[in-house]
Amino acid sequence: MSTSRLCSLSSRSQSRILHQTLRTRNYATYTELPRPPPSKLPESVTYSGTSKPREYYTRPQPRELPPLQRRWPAILALSVFGCAAWVAFYAYAQNQERFSSSVFKQVMTTVRDNAEAQELLGEAIRPEPSWFLNGDPWVNGSNRMLQGNVDLSFRLKGHKGSGTLYFTSIRKAKGEPFTILRFRVIGDNGQVVNIPGSSFS
Repeated sequence: MSTSRLCSLSSRSQSRILHQTLRTRNYATYTELPRPPPSKLPESVTYSGTSKPREYYTRPQPRELPPLQRRWPAILALSVFGCAAWVAFYAYAQNQERFSSSVFKQVMTTVRDNAEAQELLGEAIRPEPSWFLNGDPWVNGSNRMLQGNVDLSFRLKGHKGSGTLYFTSIRKAKGEPFTILRFRVIGDNGQVVNIPGSSFS
């Protein structure tokens, strides 16, 4: 096709003819026969031993560990604190049990009605409060009603003075009333008041 004829065609026709020409060349390229194998093959390498796997990453180098800290002082301190807290809680629970018992209330009623105790301590006789029990009294001894043994002692306070009350009672056999062995108030001035009391049932 001559150049003058191509010029006379429209631009759309020119692009169509050019596309067909390129398509024919590509088809001819794709349909070419495969090339022959090379005349000289590469040399093959043989190994005498088995292959070993390689490391995927570099192994970390060992480093010195920090010195081991002694933990026994902290463990010993916690153990001592725990034992002390348990003993304090047990003592507080036992004191509350003695303070809230019916024997304690009956003893206080008998002391308040006694004339000699009122003369020694004054009126408004009450248990002396303890600062570490938030105002409750500290009651020493034991209150084993089921075993037949009651032994209490605690501080008393009135408007005249203070003293210590001692109360001991036992039951000889099951079903029998308690027998009072000791029921007295010893004032801080040394005066002793023996309080007569009936048997506790």
